[in-house]
Amino acid sequence: MNTLAAPTTVKLDELITAVRGAVARDAGQRDTASYVADALHKHLPPPELLTADQLAGERGTSSSHRLHVEPDGSFSMVAIVWRPGALTRVHDHVTWCVFGVLAGVEHEDLYELSEDGTILTEVGSNANRTGEVSGFAPPGDIHRVRNISDETAISLHIYGTDLRRVGSSVRRFYDLPTN
Repeated sequence: MNTLAAPTTVKLDELITAVRGAVARDAGQRDTASYVADALHKHLPPPELLTADQLAGERGTSSSHRLHVEPDGSFSMVAIVWRPGALTRVHDHVTWCVFGVLAGVEHEDLYELSEDGTILTEVGSNANRTGEVSGFAPPGDIHRVRNISDETAISLHIYGTDLRRVGSSVRRFYDLPTN
């Protein structure tokens, strides 16, 4: 069980309330991601949200910690700890996603799928730093995340689905050649 300090618990509760309001606007996926990003930016919690045990791990690994699933299944919050060298596979998502960096730098490589679905083209990359918030919605959300620094990075991700029900926010992995 995660024992949060009182100020951290209050900060997370404020964020949950703000995200509820953003999701309740009942907009399309892209607009909802934008509204949730605004809420996360205003209520970004500190990295002390996680315990020392949750931060521990081996180089080259990442770990996820579910913080909240809305009772109606409309969104889930997950903290991800990216240790130095951690790398995801190229993937996309089942729904909108918003993330904020609580500590360190989370690198993101962005891709587009060719019309025939056989090749990925890298179309950009972002170095998301502490305090920065970003979001996206399918289609057009193919990416991978990595930590290329020597410091652990921590990010908070909010997905527009019930992760208890679907198991993962990933829709599919892409093991294709890249341009």
